[in-house]
Amino acid sequence: QAHLVESGGGLVQPGGSLRLSCTASGFSISRHVVSWYRQLPGKERELVASITATGDSTNYADSVKGRFIISRDNAKSTVYLQMDSLKPDDTAVYLCKVPVDYVNVWGQGTQVTVSP
Repeated sequence: QAHLVESGGGLVQPGGSLRLSCTASGFSISRHVVSWYRQLPGKERELVASITATGDSTNYADSVKGRFIISRDNAKSTVYLQMDSLKPDDTAVYLCKVPVDYVNVWGQGTQVTVSP
């Protein structure tokens, strides 16, 4: 069964950095586009970044361009989100998503809090 686990969230001061990880099991993540989303309570999920299966193309939300970098290590079945110059507005639960056999597989999310 396809499964995703996010990790790396936490509390950080404005201007700080975090690196999130999304690790897959039960399927080969190397064949799939992977996306990071974030969500605040009561709000819709926002697409933050995505990366192609080979890692040769990435896309970012305008709000994170120049600050976040998405990357992948298919040998480790893991996709990363390096987040620098964090702002309070980046506070959210961050989730990764992979479409597997026409079904979107989501992780449980990891909380990122940016606060002095």
